Amino acid sequence: MDINWVQFLTDPVTLASALACVATFATVMTLAAPAFNNDKLTSRLKSVANRREELRKRSRAALEGGEKKSIRVKDTSAFKKIVDKLDLVKMLEDPGVLKKLIQAGLRGPRPISIFYFCRFALPIICGIGAFVYIWFVNDHGLQLQMKAGVVVVGFAVGFYGPNLYLANLITKRRTSIMRAFPDSLDMMLICVESGMSIEQAFARVGEEIGSASAELAEELALTTAELSYLSDRRQAYYNLAERTNHPGVKGVAMALVQAEKYGTPMGSALRVMAKENREMRVTEAEKKAAALPAKLTVPMIVFFLPVLFIVILGPAFIKIDSMGLGKPTGVVDAKNPPKK
Repeated sequence: MDINWVQFLTDPVTLASALACVATFATVMTLAAPAFNNDKLTSRLKSVANRREELRKRSRAALEGGEKKSIRVKDTSAFKKIVDKLDLVKMLEDPGVLKKLIQAGLRGPRPISIFYFCRFALPIICGIGAFVYIWFVNDHGLQLQMKAGVVVVGFAVGFYGPNLYLANLITKRRTSIMRAFPDSLDMMLICVESGMSIEQAFARVGEEIGSASAELAEELALTTAELSYLSDRRQAYYNLAERTNHPGVKGVAMALVQAEKYGTPMGSALRVMAKENREMRVTEAEKKAAALPAKLTVPMIVFFLPVLFIVILGPAFIKIDSMGLGKPTGVVDAKNPPKK
């Protein structure tokens, strides 16, 4: 039986069936398309999240280890026990001591305990030492009021000694950092313009600058760690400025914070700050050179002028003495009597 294809294809029933099949196929494909869509980014993010959660659980289990342990460093020294027993933190409260210890490079709980112990023990030791010396060893002919004053000075030296020592450490550390900081900014600028991120630049410069300033290398390494782990990256720059406590570093930290906030190029900010720090170093050198004559006035009067007078007037005095012009008239020398 021959089929009339023209009549079959033009039959309304056939056309309606074909349109129904096409519509059904399109509907099925539309509903099933999301299931066949292979989103690699979503799957990768999901796998990373799963892996992070797995590592967190493993790390927590390793830290607990049957007995819960803390990763925070604790001070178990005798200084800590004495400080806690006598409540020296409340007795000798100093709100800025933690900040000063950080600026001096003394981190952790142990330096705080040692500082408060020294604030408590040194006045007693120095006062008793001054009392024993001035009353039993050598009084130097002092009266009773002067002896009491010496003992009071001993107590004062012991009380303010830790603060003076801490201030000296802070000054030395800041000087070491600022001596190498302009060069580190130049190297950091080169690293950033070569394509490194700011974290890689800090890490690289910290490795290179260690021979010139170990303190600056330590600060850069700590800033690199904070940039990697802190939730707010700008806080790492603020911490760097607070630890160094220098106008140059504070300016660089503010410039980097502005660059992070507004998206300006890091290279431009570092170039401007490197130039300013170089000019600041030159200004400091010029200031020291200008203050040198005034500082040399007293040493010249005390040490140079007497020697200069001896060198100039010494030969003339020797010559006058050898000619006998310096002897009074009518006085006869007993060793060399005049010849008749």
